[in-house]
Amino acid sequence: MLTLIIEKEIRDLVSTARFAVTFGICSLLILLTFYVGARTYALQTEQYEAARKEQLRQLEGVTDWSSVRSARVFLPPQPLAALVTGISNDIGRNAEVRGRGEANPQDSRYAEDPIYAVFRFLDLDFLFQILLSLFAILFGYDAVCGEKERGTLRLTFAQAVPRSTYILGKLVGSFVALGIPLIVPLLIGCAILPMLGVPLSAEEWLRLAFIVASGLLFFGVFLNCSILVSALTHRSSNAFLAMLVVWIMAIIVVPRTAVVIAGRAVDVPTVDELASKKSRYSAQLFAEDRMAMGKFVPSNPTGPQVMQEFNKFMSKIADERQKKMDEFSSRLNEERVNMQRIQEDLAFGIARISPVASLSLGLADLANSGLDLKEEFQSSIQRYQRSYGEFMVKKTGMNPGGGMIMRITDDSDREKPKPIDPSELPVFVFQPETLSASLASALPDLGLLAALATVLFLAATMAFLRYDVR
Repeated sequence: MLTLIIEKEIRDLVSTARFAVTFGICSLLILLTFYVGARTYALQTEQYEAARKEQLRQLEGVTDWSSVRSARVFLPPQPLAALVTGISNDIGRNAEVRGRGEANPQDSRYAEDPIYAVFRFLDLDFLFQILLSLFAILFGYDAVCGEKERGTLRLTFAQAVPRSTYILGKLVGSFVALGIPLIVPLLIGCAILPMLGVPLSAEEWLRLAFIVASGLLFFGVFLNCSILVSALTHRSSNAFLAMLVVWIMAIIVVPRTAVVIAGRAVDVPTVDELASKKSRYSAQLFAEDRMAMGKFVPSNPTGPQVMQEFNKFMSKIADERQKKMDEFSSRLNEERVNMQRIQEDLAFGIARISPVASLSLGLADLANSGLDLKEEFQSSIQRYQRSYGEFMVKKTGMNPGGGMIMRITDDSDREKPKPIDPSELPVFVFQPETLSASLASALPDLGLLAALATVLFLAATMAFLRYDVR
């Protein structure tokens, strides 16, 4: 009996003109999403390589490492971030690194191209949120009440059909008829990625598989919700109106309301406030250093080592100043991060009332374009800053970050100095989150989606057990 109900549901859905039109539009948008993502990744890769080459070109002709005051590092484009953008376009893509001090990412994609910030990118997150949810609503809102209006529900239960079997057949048949065809354009989109120049490692292919599975799970949530509403109403028009209200609340109202509530409830110091405090403290430390400079006494005022002693003295007080500044900045940053995490936990906790929030957070974690991306980039910058400082100390004997270097040139030395080799600079390595860590982060949200789908199905079953099929 279950098989017959599933087959009937598949035939009823697939044979309609509504299915053909909707499936065609969905397939076109899915393929367009993969194409746009591939082209975006190619463009970002070109910009990334051009920026790296430009930095090396600027060092051409430099003959003294002491003249190199900083190095710029760049966030390499991530293939899956082009398909699930997350916050990858909101954070800075490069940072100027010195031997000391803070190096903060800057120049986000949306800062350079504000039009994208207005309309956002077409990615899988947007596609799943809007397209799959509407797809589930359009074909699930009349699953039960529509059968009653057409008179087929009474004919079905003229036979000994268990109601739980009927509702299960409706769900399975609808998911197979609607979900399986959507996999086809998704698989085609995945297949054309290498053809469009998007290299994916085995781990990234696995991440992409989890992303597609998460989208189908989200589709199942809305399909179950549509069947539940259909089992609670007796007219298709009422069911569609109710699902439209649910869709608006889930997609628009709940996530944005959660952010507003969290923003009002938890006061997080702004970046400008922290910068002002750091600037005042830095000015105080520089004033103290100027007083210390007046106390410098060389061991031999007329000797040739005066400048070397002065540079070492300046390096010493610069190290002490930077240590104090780092401790002060670290304390301020830690306080802000702690408040920010409280605000985020509150916002996401409220937003997870809607399955859309769980989907977005889970997809961003799987694509490595979530909130952790900024911290990962910042940690990679800090590691590079240490290696850059050590490299400059080996080359010049001094750490250029925040220190003062004085040199005495001798015109009698007529030998033309050789230019430096920029390729000797330490290579910046960005270390993204591992797959196991991403899965651990995404699992609670995906588990919440699975639990919600189960609860909605059980609720639909309970509602249909009391449904008047006459």
